[in-house]
Amino acid sequence: MSTTPTVGVFALQGDVREHLRMLGSLGVRAIGVRRPSELDGCDALVLPGGESTTMAKLARTFELLDPIRKRIAGAMPTLGTCAGMILLADRIEDGAAGQETFGGLDVTVRRNAFGRQVDSFEGDIAFEGLPDPVHAVFIRAPWVEQVGEDVEVLARVADGPAAGEAAGRIVAVRQHHLLATSFHPEWGDDDRVHRLLVDLIAD
Repeated sequence: MSTTPTVGVFALQGDVREHLRMLGSLGVRAIGVRRPSELDGCDALVLPGGESTTMAKLARTFELLDPIRKRIAGAMPTLGTCAGMILLADRIEDGAAGQETFGGLDVTVRRNAFGRQVDSFEGDIAFEGLPDPVHAVFIRAPWVEQVGEDVEVLARVADGPAAGEAAGRIVAVRQHHLLATSFHPEWGDDDRVHRLLVDLIAD
């Protein structure tokens, strides 16, 4: 039997290909997840960027919403990026009416907090536990308004006049087996955020 872990990427909508590429470079088996049978074979999961309301609706249509919720509740390592952070959050500010999430992450997330597509930006941010900054790409990104007592804050937008209202805002968190970032760590060649997810499988 192979000991190579399998990491799934939710593939009904969103930024899938770049995550598969990044995960493949780490030596894991990376697969797109579109149905419960594919989820069953996964040791970990990535919820990518995309449109969070559409992703949740598709997950329900394709009978993935409850299976993913159960796997998350059962301690499956999961990384949510951008829209994926929203899907992991227990609470949403400025969400669509009736918007569903997979939940599990004890945070309040503000949807589209950084503004519209034209307000997208990128920059280097300090990331807890990593010696060098992470280059972060923010596209219609959320930020974390509030964290529960078991949630570790991993990254914030740097203070300074250029950051405006975003200064000091929480953009990466971890709670036990769950990781979430407001930004897109799959863009570029820095695999350290994905490596944190793979390390959770071993743990």
